Amino acid sequence: MPLSEQEQRLLDEMERHLMQNDADVVSAHAGDRALSYRNLIYGAVLLLAGVGGLIVGVVVAGAGGIVIGVVAFAAMLGGLMLAFTPVRRTGGGDGTAGTKTKEPSPSFMDRMNDRWDRRHEER
Repeated sequence: MPLSEQEQRLLDEMERHLMQNDADVVSAHAGDRALSYRNLIYGAVLLLAGVGGLIVGVVVAGAGGIVIGVVAFAAMLGGLMLAFTPVRRTGGGDGTAGTKTKEPSPSFMDRMNDRWDRRHEER
């Protein structure tokens, strides 16, 4: 079913707005917090263990199954919180880690555009 003209205009406007604001989201300064890969792995393992426990809780009948299900759900929630909670970055031992000003690295799209330009220059 095709979109009406009004729906198409609204969709185009939303897309333009998203593209304008997307650069703001991507370049937003993370501050001194970042996700830890170790926490992501531990959180994923805990989440999978919680899913397994939830399945076991459904299979087990009675009050024991309910308790297992609640504990498994809490494990899944804890795994998600562990995986996506940013940790504070620690600086170097000399205390000058935060004083250096570093040029921002080019965005993914900038790197892809550069690669595209180089590829066409070679031809």
